[in-house]
Amino acid sequence: MATMTDLRPPRPVAPPARPSPVIEINGVTLRFGAQVGVEALDLHVPPGVIFGLIGPSGSGKTTTVRLLTGVYTPQQGSIRVLGETPSRKNVRLRERVGYVPQLFTLYPNLTVWENLNFIASIYGLNPFRRRDRLLSLLDFVELREARNRLGHDLSGGMQRRLSLACALVHDPSLIFADEPTAGIDPVLRGKFWDHFRELRGSGHTLFVTTQYVGEVAYCDMVGVMRDGKLLYVDTPEGLRKTALGGEVIRLVVEPAQVRETSQLMLEHQLVSDVRRSRGTPGGLYVTVEEASEALPALLTLLGNHPTITVRTAEEYQPPYDDIFITLMERAEQSDV
Repeated sequence: MATMTDLRPPRPVAPPARPSPVIEINGVTLRFGAQVGVEALDLHVPPGVIFGLIGPSGSGKTTTVRLLTGVYTPQQGSIRVLGETPSRKNVRLRERVGYVPQLFTLYPNLTVWENLNFIASIYGLNPFRRRDRLLSLLDFVELREARNRLGHDLSGGMQRRLSLACALVHDPSLIFADEPTAGIDPVLRGKFWDHFRELRGSGHTLFVTTQYVGEVAYCDMVGVMRDGKLLYVDTPEGLRKTALGGEVIRLVVEPAQVRETSQLMLEHQLVSDVRRSRGTPGGLYVTVEEASEALPALLTLLGNHPTITVRTAEEYQPPYDDIFITLMERAEQSDV
């Protein structure tokens, strides 16, 4: 027999609490005289992600990093990093943060090992226990064999890797890297991003600035800056959809069938736009909401058509350089 307790509705299950952001920027503005550093900046970065900040030179990327690390103080708005206000005097926060600067700032007349050991001493690592930690870091950045070379004898890429090792010596939970791959070859850039993904996999959060737009693909979240303003914050795929108005299918038909195919595509409910390809005879770019849903339906439609022959049909993903240019052009048009 059911009791009154049995007849009570089940208690609602509370949704899991969202983790607090590791970075919170609210309405931050900083000017240098008449020049805008950043303006009305709003940004929240969750833990355990790689956040990439991209934009042309002078867009405000480095200024943003300096605000987040306490080098600069905002004139308006507020900043919280790991729940605290960043400043030069906040030693407790600095012990939880790692920083890889644009330029090599270590000691050129010390060896790789001496530089790393010196940074370890600053953070108070036990001198009798730090050896294993330092060797592990040198292995991580592939510098063990170069540990006795002087800083000024290292290549630019090796200096960047040493800077990364020094930023990690105290095992920070949040790592800032200001254009860490600038000026180094593509192979080494790929290795840096391998390091960053490994760090993310071990629970770290990374905030990386870059001018290499293609590196967007390595990030979990991306912010796009221009003239001190944060224009977009989204996933890499979200940015692509924003720039293109959806996802894109690339069709190639017989050149004589382009007009007929375009009209047929535009009449379909899943299609929002059709553009001709300038470089491919018979090429069309078809914009849809979801390519995985639309592609089979459009192929069925075209396959049943008596006079249209499909040569190629595939989801098209333009390079992020093109996406970035589109987003910048859109921002310029909105300023007019």
